[in-house]
Amino acid sequence: MQFFVKENSVVRRIWGKSDTILFIFGGAAAEFALNKAVDWLYYTGKLPADPIGRLFSTVRYARMIVFAPEEVANKAIDTMSHIHAAIEKSRGYSIPDWAYRDVLFMLIYYSIASYELLEKKLSEDQKEEVYNVFYRVGKRMGLKELPLTYTEWLPVREAHLNNDLQKSDYTADLFKQYKKHLGAMRFKVLIEGQKLVVPERVKELLQFSDFSLLTPVVPVYKISRLMKLDWMLKSVLLPSDYKEQINELDVKQ
Repeated sequence: MQFFVKENSVVRRIWGKSDTILFIFGGAAAEFALNKAVDWLYYTGKLPADPIGRLFSTVRYARMIVFAPEEVANKAIDTMSHIHAAIEKSRGYSIPDWAYRDVLFMLIYYSIASYELLEKKLSEDQKEEVYNVFYRVGKRMGLKELPLTYTEWLPVREAHLNNDLQKSDYTADLFKQYKKHLGAMRFKVLIEGQKLVVPERVKELLQFSDFSLLTPVVPVYKISRLMKLDWMLKSVLLPSDYKEQINELDVKQ
């Protein structure tokens, strides 16, 4: 059986651990809020109404692609395309191609940044491997102007960060919704976690400091994982309504 992502791929290691995935989407949540096309996320009203639920919905699609046979993964990608096409038809105009690329670029960037924060640095070949997986997702979705390699992608990613982000009323409202659904303490943890993975441009726009209160906690957390005690930290930090779904994100390697 042929899988969309090879069974020994570093991409499976990245997307096989709940804490790495949570950092991926924590970072993306910050950058999403700044995107100039964020109004599309408000069109159906689902994101501001249930940002955590939408996170898990997105995770399900991403993980289906990473761990499923190629045929099943391709169907999941096609389903995403059809959902977006229906929204475009309802609204009366198309989501800009650059906005689709921005989302794809976030998955690439935060997959690498989150793994390197919690595990170890990736080699250039491994980064290329991460890029190639999401490049194939983008090609299947019909996205244009995708760089062929990770190295070629780097300056394009930088250009997107400089051109496609702005702080707006949507930014303020999304962060308000994050706080409402997480509670004040967990929202603070989210912010401190975002500081660890978001790029400088995002920090600048959100007025994040370079220092995160979680910086000294990360080494302790890594040790707790080795001792199989990380579940205690997760139980304190994560909403109880989603604990089962979060635990299901861990895949035995």
